[in-house]
Amino acid sequence: MSNQQRVIGVIGARSPVGQCLFSDEVSPAADGDQQFVAFTRKDLPVEQDPSAPVRWRRLDGSLQSNDQRETITDWISLAPVWALSQHFKLLSDYGAQRIVVLSSTSRFTKTDSIDAGEQQSAQQLTAGETELQNWAEAQQVSWVILRPTLIYGFGRDKNIASVARFIKRWKCFPLLGNAQGKRQPIHAADVATASLQALRTDTVVNKAYNISGAETLTYREMVERVFAALKLKPRFVRIPLLLFRAGIAVVRHLPRYKNLTAGMAERMNADLVFDHSEAAHDFGFQPRPFELHSEDVAVS
Repeated sequence: MSNQQRVIGVIGARSPVGQCLFSDEVSPAADGDQQFVAFTRKDLPVEQDPSAPVRWRRLDGSLQSNDQRETITDWISLAPVWALSQHFKLLSDYGAQRIVVLSSTSRFTKTDSIDAGEQQSAQQLTAGETELQNWAEAQQVSWVILRPTLIYGFGRDKNIASVARFIKRWKCFPLLGNAQGKRQPIHAADVATASLQALRTDTVVNKAYNISGAETLTYREMVERVFAALKLKPRFVRIPLLLFRAGIAVVRHLPRYKNLTAGMAERMNADLVFDHSEAAHDFGFQPRPFELHSEDVAVS
């Protein structure tokens, strides 16, 4: 490893955004200016190439015997922000000085949800951000929080992938009212790029940013594009809210639809729009329009 390389620790490395972080699109191997150390609870690769851009380590909350001398000052956390406090000791052990953490605009949009689980999620996001800030300031670690809007990509997200899965199974999609609420889907690769940009921009310190996709469209238009990506003709069924709630309560018992909530239906007509101009100005954030490819809707 070159002495000029920047070593970056990554928590939540196997997430959809982590998958993108290590890709050639976001981190071209030809650049050679950074080395990722990815932490995971899952099994490590049997063989690891020391010259590869990613080295994998077990996320067990402590240093391993052969890591005692290494310092990792720069970190990206893609794990749920409310779970990050479990890893504060790990970060301190490695000498963390700067960290970019993924949260979500859901901390604002789900606060008043009709679904108790979504309200709890919003509370966890808010509490997780506060815990991070308190810990970082006490440890003199600079922090940046990124709050993406609706993330999609590679059929592994809980948003577009859930819609695609429903359409593939039922060949239609239920709507509440006209479903004219505005959305700004953001690709996982753009979230990964934003994480690196924020980490590399030393003037961005102790600040939270909302990051959204480049295109604003209605919920219905967003679903129509999922139909198009699946090469199916859009077919919608309008359902009253009470019936919607009852249907979701039944469908959620199926593992592949467990992420569906009545709150999602209620928000079909709510504008969930967040300006990302501050991120664009401060660290050059430039997201792509909402373009779905076959791999984005390739769900089982």
